[in-house]
Amino acid sequence: MEIKPRQLEIIEAAGEILTQSGLAGLTTKNLAAKMGFSESALYRHFKSKEDILLTMLKYLAEDMDARFENTISNIESPKEKLKALFNSQFIFFKQKPHFLIAIFSDGLLEASTEINTAINGIMAITKKYLIQIIKEGQKQQQFTNEVPVEDLVHIIMGSFRLHMLQWHISGYTFDLKLKGSKLMTNIFTLMSLK
Repeated sequence: MEIKPRQLEIIEAAGEILTQSGLAGLTTKNLAAKMGFSESALYRHFKSKEDILLTMLKYLAEDMDARFENTISNIESPKEKLKALFNSQFIFFKQKPHFLIAIFSDGLLEASTEINTAINGIMAITKKYLIQIIKEGQKQQQFTNEVPVEDLVHIIMGSFRLHMLQWHISGYTFDLKLKGSKLMTNIFTLMSLK
């Protein structure tokens, strides 16, 4: 998917509005005002508000997939792969907190079937990498086999989402990566073989 620089600016502005005002606050009028041009100018780049949201979610999915692949490609240890994945996410969201809406997609879920599919695509990418790494860790006896892989994935994804929500609610006041590293250490303690 090719996104032009102006389209990226628009989806970033849309993410900022969503983060600050929710889905109700994301109107073409508000978005155009934030961008400093007319509503009609938005339609030169996107067909609709839904098109903007879908492009944002697809951009996030493609970015995450490429970033995850690149991040773990030269790492052998499953534990280090997991750490690297989450550090990659912490760095990305620290630089672009306006894209947290993809993590807190509650308001978006009612928007449309296509948006639900795009959100599921983001979750599927995360699950794909986590399942692969956890299975590898279980095979190497770094992670417990007593808990099914799918349950470990849910625990990790839920913990990550809660961590990001706390960061958002705090007004981004704590060190995301530092606190996230502590969280990952505790998750590893729970996943480790006894």
